[in-house]
Amino acid sequence: MPLDSDPPAPSTHRNRFFPSPSFTTQSNLRSKTLTRNPKNLTSFPSPSRTPKSYISPSRSQTFASSRSFSSSPSIPRRNARYAGIHRKVDSASQYEKSSKPDVSEVVTGKMTDVRKALKGFKVGRSNVRWNLALSVVLMVTCLSSLLHKNFTLQNQVKGLQDQLLELNTRLQACSLMDPKDIVNIVAQDSVDASNRSLKNSALFVSLAFLAVPLLIFKYFDYVSSLRRSSENNKNSEELSLNKQLAYRVDVFLSVRPYSKPLALLLATLLLICLGGLALYGVTDDNVADCLWLSWTYVADSGNHANSEGFGPKLVSVSISFGGMLIFAMMLGLVSDAISEKFDSLRKGKSEVIEKNHTLILGWSDKLGSLLNQLAIANESLGGGTVVVMAERDKEEMELDIAKMEFDFKGTPVICRSGCPLILADLKKVSVSKARAVIVLAEDGNADQSDARALRTVLGLTGVKEGLRGHIVVELSDLDNEVLVKLVGGDLVETVVAHDVIGRLMIQCARQPGLAQIWEDILGFEKSEFYIKRWPQLDGMRFQDVLISFPDAIPCGIKVASSRGKIILNPDDSYVLQEGDEVLVIAEDDDSYSPTTLPMVWRGFLPKDFIVPKSPERILFCGWRRDMEDMIMVLDAFLAPGSELWMFNDVPEKEREKKLIEGGLDTGRLVNISLVNREGNAVIRRHLESIPLESFDSILILADESVEDSAIQADSRSLATLLLIRDIQAKRLPYREAMVTHVHRGSFSKGSWMGEMQQASDKSVIISEILDPRTKNLLSMSKISDYVLSNELVSMALAMVAEDRQINDVLEELFAEEGNELHIRLADIYLHEDEELSFYEIILRARQRKEILIGYRLASAERAVINPPSKSERRRWSPKDVFVVIADKE
Repeated sequence: MPLDSDPPAPSTHRNRFFPSPSFTTQSNLRSKTLTRNPKNLTSFPSPSRTPKSYISPSRSQTFASSRSFSSSPSIPRRNARYAGIHRKVDSASQYEKSSKPDVSEVVTGKMTDVRKALKGFKVGRSNVRWNLALSVVLMVTCLSSLLHKNFTLQNQVKGLQDQLLELNTRLQACSLMDPKDIVNIVAQDSVDASNRSLKNSALFVSLAFLAVPLLIFKYFDYVSSLRRSSENNKNSEELSLNKQLAYRVDVFLSVRPYSKPLALLLATLLLICLGGLALYGVTDDNVADCLWLSWTYVADSGNHANSEGFGPKLVSVSISFGGMLIFAMMLGLVSDAISEKFDSLRKGKSEVIEKNHTLILGWSDKLGSLLNQLAIANESLGGGTVVVMAERDKEEMELDIAKMEFDFKGTPVICRSGCPLILADLKKVSVSKARAVIVLAEDGNADQSDARALRTVLGLTGVKEGLRGHIVVELSDLDNEVLVKLVGGDLVETVVAHDVIGRLMIQCARQPGLAQIWEDILGFEKSEFYIKRWPQLDGMRFQDVLISFPDAIPCGIKVASSRGKIILNPDDSYVLQEGDEVLVIAEDDDSYSPTTLPMVWRGFLPKDFIVPKSPERILFCGWRRDMEDMIMVLDAFLAPGSELWMFNDVPEKEREKKLIEGGLDTGRLVNISLVNREGNAVIRRHLESIPLESFDSILILADESVEDSAIQADSRSLATLLLIRDIQAKRLPYREAMVTHVHRGSFSKGSWMGEMQQASDKSVIISEILDPRTKNLLSMSKISDYVLSNELVSMALAMVAEDRQINDVLEELFAEEGNELHIRLADIYLHEDEELSFYEIILRARQRKEILIGYRLASAERAVINPPSKSERRRWSPKDVFVVIADKE
């Protein structure tokens, strides 16, 4: 029933406002009687017809005032016929007016203002909610009152029983007690009485705390309904208080890392405190024991089975129920935390706590061989740590690495998912504590890959903690190298993969055996470059340093007085100064050391001559982005009169345009002449139009049009290789034998380089393969003389990552000027059937200003770099060859 409605009139007066005909008839008779007997007017409100509960002093005063008001001479006299009816109506109206103050006394003062505000609003959802809230509050209050009354009566009964027992005990012991004991008993009774009142208060407080959240929620709901129904806020979009409160709670729980455990802790403490107060109100225990008992109910819901009495049982069950809810929430939080931790580990979001590790940023097909080389390099150290971070899922990266089937030799590989352009992800992999950071080029467009590498370098230089190690950046285009070094400064070492492969292909085309030698030098499986200082060598000439290492071969000096500049192949007369370091080729960094100088017979060369260069014909199948660079390198290496044939599907006019844009002026070429042929290298009839049997070397290049896809580029190169081999095999048997005059020292006299020409005057074919997996297949099938792949680039990256100083050595060996690797025939250094040690041949090579680093016997398949027994003499064959470091010819 709504609060603002007036109470109904008594049932005995239900016809006063709308009298029936019989009532009006009776009223007429009574009015006549009343007019004859005016004294009866004062006895109108008959006690027998009006219940006593509806008559109050204020009402009697109202009736008296109404009689005095009706008898006033200023008011016209009413018709005596309806005098009774008017008096009854007046009485009802006076009753209505007098009953309103009674209702307002029941409701608080604020309800009057609220009722006035609600008069202008529609009766809708807000009234229903308010009535429901009030009903719930009344029910809770009634239930609390009943419980309190029940507990109070129970305590009173128990207290009376205790008092009766105590009084009986006192009566029996009255004669035995002293007056002081009687005083103490009386004091104890007063303390017990105060404890009972305190227990009742504790019980009331605990029940009130339970009702407070419900009242607050209903108050927010009521205020929100008032705002929605207000005329001033009809067009406003203000959210309700409930939604705002829910939003604040969501933000608190999501932003604060420890908000959920804190909320659970507060809920647990609140339940223990309220449960302890309730138990204190229904039991005889003290507060500390009740709090401990409440905690046992929360921790173990089965402890309430020992409770006795209705009050303790009800409270213990309630606490146990709350404890089960808290335990469920705690279990959910723990489960979520564990799941989140495992999910973070699975997705690679956890932080790497490492130092002196090698960090690889990015993912490409070179990663497998790079990890293998780093693992071999770290084997002597007992295994290092390699961290890989890429924008891939951690599980996928670990699965791909497991499929590589490499033996990492105790080197753990840790994968993390992240973006190298984000500083937070870089800090996650401890970039500031890494001894080397390798930035891999992405597969695909060269310019986009180099732009991303540039942004990565810019981000690495912005790390606040600074970098302990150096940065090795793999680039795809040589033109972008200057910009990356400008941004990175002294921290950056660059390896241009495209340029390295191109230069190696040119060197191997001129000297096919160099491919295997480069694999041995760049890889960590055998011998590689190391730089180290040896104070005991200070003051010694470089000629003597050459034979001071039985397990290494010195190649150069790092001059301290020239700011650490590395001089490759220095003069014999150079004397080592304090601070100079020696560049050697050795098996490992701890596998060599200098010893006393051995007794070596120097001897003399058979005769001093220079191997003359002869013109060559070279074929390029395909078009590379750096074609102009390769042409300029070939022009510097080849003899005058050489020819370079370019066979690809790029139109001739467009070729000239691209070469000019790349900075090449074909009119300034000195040693070579260009021959252009247009066609598709994977179509047989196009290849048959070229004299394939007349070329000294054929280079199958990864075409620019498909270089974004390594598999597609390798498939195209493989198809071209098979077609060329088939065409050569069908033409060579019917070709007239070509007799070519060969100078002494060339590679066509049955040497192992001549064998590379297949003994049937086939051309040496060098294939460029991007995917190392395809390279392994071609090497096993032996359908190509030499295969150069990105595996060599991975070896170079690993070597520069281990020691950044080696990059200067590689750049000089790859460049068209300075020193490079050469293959020489044995008859240049020794006489026929002469027995010499490796040390003696080293000193003879120094007469030509060459550094001997290895040899290959005519009967062997591979060259030996840094042989172990350098003092042992042996008989050499004229068909044996030696590997040296010498100036460009």
